[in-house]
This record gives sequence, structure tokens and C-alpha cells, in this order.
Amino acid sequence: MYPILPERPADAAQIDSLLDLAFGSDRTRKTVYRLREGVAHIKSLAFVVRDEDGIVLGSIRYWPVMIGEAATPAIMLGPVAVHPDYQGQGIGRALIRHSLYAATRLNHGLCILVGDKPYYEPFGFVNAADRGMEMPGWVERERFQVMELAAGALQGVGGMVGKPAKGGSRKKAAA
Repeated sequence: MYPILPERPADAAQIDSLLDLAFGSDRTRKTVYRLREGVAHIKSLAFVVRDEDGIVLGSIRYWPVMIGEAATPAIMLGPVAVHPDYQGQGIGRALIRHSLYAATRLNHGLCILVGDKPYYEPFGFVNAADRGMEMPGWVERERFQVMELAAGALQGVGGMVGKPAKGGSRKKAAA
């Protein structure tokens, strides 16, 4: 297994190429990209796996979001990508476990994502729409998921997911 390392600014071009390879160049048309536009990813939750030559084989990032009229802060996982030649080796799962642990240690309370239910369910993700959350645009209901990173963080949370307020505080939703 390769070590999981913090993303460096110099990794950006390789990560973009990896994302195009893993998801196609039309990936930016998806709803989650509307929530990312003009918002910086959370640098403390951006990790990569590199081979011995420094080539990025896997990457994960998170983005700040707000949920509902109460503007409950949360983080949005994604994208997570692994080079097709290295898929099935546990790199993606390791990146997810590592980063969710880091998010918990940084006192983030909620994490949302849009992804395959069978893949993310073992990490503790549940259907977000069933808990009264909505995405601003079309997503497959069963792919919209949420996970409590702090006990009780989901209590009373619902509504539309949106971008964080510009210049607003980044208070964390923790119980």
C-alpha cells in the first residue's frame, strides 16, 4: 500500500487529469460542481496517494457547504478518484477512511456526498433525502448520502444544500 499524503499545490494539474480520466471531461456538468464553483476545497482534508515516481494515483477532496435555512455547516466529500490501473487495490477506501478520521478530528459534524450507495454505506453513510435534505439540481435520490461525524449532528438538520456564505464564519456542526 502507498502512503496517504497531504495534497500539495503542485499536485493540482495531475489531480485534474486523474479526475478527467476517472470521471470524464463532462464531470463538471454535475450538480455537485455547482456547489464547488468559486469555493476553495478544504486544504486540511485534501489527500493524495503517489507512486514512487511522485505520480498521483489517487486523490480525495472535501468542500464546505451549508444545509437549510439554519445554514448548518457541513462538508461535502468528493471527488475521490483512483487511477484506473490501480482501482480495486483499496486506495479509494483508504483515502476515505483516512480523510473521514481527519474530518472528525477537526470537529466537522456532518459529511454529505453524491455517490454509489453500496460503496459508501459501509463507511456509515445513509440516505440524505430520507432525512429531509435536498440538492440544488438533479441527483439520483439513492446516491445523495449523509454521515454524522459527531453524535447528534443530524438532529434537526434539513433543507437545501448550498454554498457557504462568503466571508461567513466556518463554525462546525458538532454535538
